Amino acid sequence: MSPKAIKIAVTCVVLAGALGGLMYTTLAQGTEYYIHVDEVMNDPSAWQGKHLQLHGYVADLRQRPDSLDYRFQVKFNGKVIPARYTGVVPDTFKNDAEVVLKGQLHPDGFAVEPNGVMAKCPSKYNPQTPRTAGN
Repeated sequence: MSPKAIKIAVTCVVLAGALGGLMYTTLAQGTEYYIHVDEVMNDPSAWQGKHLQLHGYVADLRQRPDSLDYRFQVKFNGKVIPARYTGVVPDTFKNDAEVVLKGQLHPDGFAVEPNGVMAKCPSKYNPQTPRTAGN
């Protein structure tokens, strides 16, 4: 091989290694699973410590007086996970609200990370009967 071909080959190997390493570290740190409560409760130990986006409905919402500490349950399809959060919550965050929570599952429940509460808005769309031509 000529020296020029060796330089090109070494450069390609270095670039491929750098890109591969960058992708690996980015994906390892940024991976989050979007999962429903009932799927987590089928095997909770498999999900502990992983970054999750947990989907369900709020139940038994309690706020410690004069604080931003919340304790509640997240339910879906008959399965329940206790959760805790400290911080400001959206106006629509209340019992029976549909939520997606970002955080981690621990043996004592789901720990929601800061700014990890996303309450879905109930649909305000009310279909009307279509008008007929000429009205």
